[in-house]
Amino acid sequence: MAESSRDLVLRRIREALRQPAPQPAAPDFAGPVFAPATDELAVAFAESFVRSGGVFYYCTSEEHFYDQLFTYKKEKSLDSLYVWEPELKKLLHAGGIGFVSDETGWLDHADAGLTTCEALVARTGSVLVSAASASGRRLSIYPDQHLVLARTSQIVADIGDGLRTVQQRYGDKLPSMISLTTGPSRTADIEKTLVLGAHGPRSIVLFLLDDEDALEATA
Repeated sequence: MAESSRDLVLRRIREALRQPAPQPAAPDFAGPVFAPATDELAVAFAESFVRSGGVFYYCTSEEHFYDQLFTYKKEKSLDSLYVWEPELKKLLHAGGIGFVSDETGWLDHADAGLTTCEALVARTGSVLVSAASASGRRLSIYPDQHLVLARTSQIVADIGDGLRTVQQRYGDKLPSMISLTTGPSRTADIEKTLVLGAHGPRSIVLFLLDDEDALEATA
């Protein structure tokens, strides 16, 4: 007697149940989460940074950086640009760029703060900062605008690479604060309305100085 369609389906189900279900491959917890970056890191960072809401300036030389910063200050009417890091103060002084270095009463007058950073993360467009610099915790958080001067040699592929860079630099004396800044401060907690500057700067501006030629010259 020929099997009915119902019996045929049930038989196939019973036969399938006798076979052990294929098991997924064991995850490699030590392997990378993301595929390796294929684009040039500087390009990948710039795209991710702008996508997250940052303002990006590419500087081919220190003179180009002076021009870009001078123009930005003029366009945004930044009368009080606070700079506390000695290397940045020396650089801006050489370029004739005005800034404020006095910390007295700075919180009420700081339109913007200019800092360096520990690393730039291409994958997420993040700026990795720490409390180890003379800017400390304050200058990247309290001013309405956070300006950053970084170099192409500081770009790494992923967050883990950035954290390893910090660990290699400071060893067992890690800074008391290490933070990833991805775009301007924002929140939509209240009625799903996006508000900028809720917990930090309303804007983040990065001046990326190409130091490839300088590195090649010293190699």
